[in-house]
Amino acid sequence: MRRTTPIIVFRSILPAVLLAGGLCLPATDAAARKRPAAGKTADSSAVVSQRRDLEIGRSMETFFNIFREVNLYYVDTTSPAQMVKEAGNAMLEGLDPYTEYLPAEEMADFETMTTGKYAGLGALIRKSSDGKWIEVAEPYRGTPSDKAGLRAGDRILSVDGTDMSGRDVAFASDRMKGKAGTVATLVIRPIADTTTTKTVAVKRERISVPAVPYYGWVKDSSGRDSVGYIRLNSFTENCAAEVREALTSLQRQRGDALAGLILDLRDNTGGILGEAVKIAGLFTPRNTTVVTTRGRVPEMNSTYRTIGEPIAPNVPLAVLINSASASASEIVAGSLQDLDRAVIIGQRSFGKGLVQSTRPVGENGYVKLTTAKYYIPSGRCIQAVDYSHRNEDGSVGAVPDSLIRPFRTAGGRTVYDGGGIVPDVKTDAEYFSKFTVILLGSGYIDDFANRYAVSRTPDKGFAIDDSTYADFCRMMADKPIAFESGTERLLAQLRRTAEREKYSERISGELDAIAEKIKDDKEAELRAFAPEIREVLADAVITRWYYDAGRLEYMLRRDKTARRAADILLDKSEYTRIVTTRDTDKK
Repeated sequence: MRRTTPIIVFRSILPAVLLAGGLCLPATDAAARKRPAAGKTADSSAVVSQRRDLEIGRSMETFFNIFREVNLYYVDTTSPAQMVKEAGNAMLEGLDPYTEYLPAEEMADFETMTTGKYAGLGALIRKSSDGKWIEVAEPYRGTPSDKAGLRAGDRILSVDGTDMSGRDVAFASDRMKGKAGTVATLVIRPIADTTTTKTVAVKRERISVPAVPYYGWVKDSSGRDSVGYIRLNSFTENCAAEVREALTSLQRQRGDALAGLILDLRDNTGGILGEAVKIAGLFTPRNTTVVTTRGRVPEMNSTYRTIGEPIAPNVPLAVLINSASASASEIVAGSLQDLDRAVIIGQRSFGKGLVQSTRPVGENGYVKLTTAKYYIPSGRCIQAVDYSHRNEDGSVGAVPDSLIRPFRTAGGRTVYDGGGIVPDVKTDAEYFSKFTVILLGSGYIDDFANRYAVSRTPDKGFAIDDSTYADFCRMMADKPIAFESGTERLLAQLRRTAEREKYSERISGELDAIAEKIKDDKEAELRAFAPEIREVLADAVITRWYYDAGRLEYMLRRDKTARRAADILLDKSEYTRIVTTRDTDKK
């Protein structure tokens, strides 16, 4: 694509276009490709194009000359491949967060992200809490690792004769992956008996991570469970078929008469655009416009419509989103909102409305670059106005009112652009304390759950009782935790400021008193945050026996947002009022 010649024409666009890691098809209208931009003649467009091509050629000549001179005359030995990689990344860094260079060694991970498939053993692995070993974190149900009897907490000593001690997770993962049909020989120290070692031969298979890890029923505030629930984790290949299968199963269980359906897209960062269009088509009429793309190059302009008849055109529908719902998730949620087909519940979504295409650049590497924006049926683009500055949780930052424009849904309700999808019904985000997050990251929660799950089998009504939590606290007694609260950091900053401004002597006593009250005290933190720590301990134990689906079912019982959605769906007048008359907030 990049050639060191004065004339470089950027006209051919690869037919695979990526949207937040997902694929879509560009326009194929030959007439549109030939049509000059509005307000310009063909001749003036040609002149501008020639000037740009000349500028590109001169810039490439300068780049090549720098590269040549450095590699010929630099005092130390250079790595040309590494220099090109670093130069490419530096060049793309100033464009947007989604344009990047993908060298050949990263393409396998890229394929896994977009397809949800890879060849391997089918298990998540992690670093042990002491940082010395690789351990099984979770075998996927029905995969080679699961059938071979691997359990969470099993320590992996070697893979095909390669010692795993001191290795990082990426190294171990590469050794465990391989061609489907080949055998990986693992030497493990089982969690069930850490005094022994065991050799396990596991045949690698093509692993497909399910996009729908769980579907079932949600109880409303009165205890009824007539509202269906589908959790969609990603928009990978064939995820629409998984959603269709789950929806059909729920309809069969209720005699084809669902009282309502919740589609949970929280923490779903997107994927394949075509799958998003298919999912929207399950609930909307054939030939409904879901999304359009518009770019500088005419080939990137296209309109995507539903194909086929819907299977749930009249079922009351709620879509759950949060600040991590992005791209294809926003297309589904935003289009259903614009069509007045669903109540959107949760927090404002991420705001990812840019389309990326992949272009080969040699040596089996690709560049993924932004080539268009997408627009949902009301005409709004949900790309965050300023994608460089976000809140700490990744959500869209403050957007001035002057940059936010109103749009109309199919039924005339007012919705807004400016970044992300603003829900029809807002709920508060629930966050764990920093201490609990650090506990999770340290691996101590997993260590306890592994040992607990080996000794007994919990039922799905399981909870961490006082005795069990006391056992966990005793386990934590000698465990180091690198924890400093935000309050402590601010206090340290206040001390420094007070010293500069000569106030330290006057307020040192007060500052010392505050420091004493908030100082790191592991026992105090374990007491203060016991309710939420018990929740994550219970989730981890349930996962050991009932896999990810069991964990999601278990968590759903205390999910306030899902219960709120169920209440709205079962209240026909409230549901109708929202989808016909309620305007969204600006922010």
